[in-house]
Amino acid sequence: MRWDFLAEKRPFDVLNNALNTNVLVKLKGEIEVRGKLSSFDVHMNLVIEDGEELRNGEVKRKLGTVLLRGDTVVFVSPAGV
Repeated sequence: MRWDFLAEKRPFDVLNNALNTNVLVKLKGEIEVRGKLSSFDVHMNLVIEDGEELRNGEVKRKLGTVLLRGDTVVFVSPAGV
């Protein structure tokens, strides 16, 4: 049985493919952050550059470079433009 089709769908593969691109990150507490994914680790801590905090889809404030703690991340969308 072939399992190589699963290799492209692992969570870290998706994050690797999203490096240096814009992402949308939803955090606990209904907060969303949009910006360029600079790096991540095995705990899903994320470094976002040019980050912006969004509320109801509108920019609430500019954050610049920000570290998002992995246990607060609900989802990461690679299409966060």
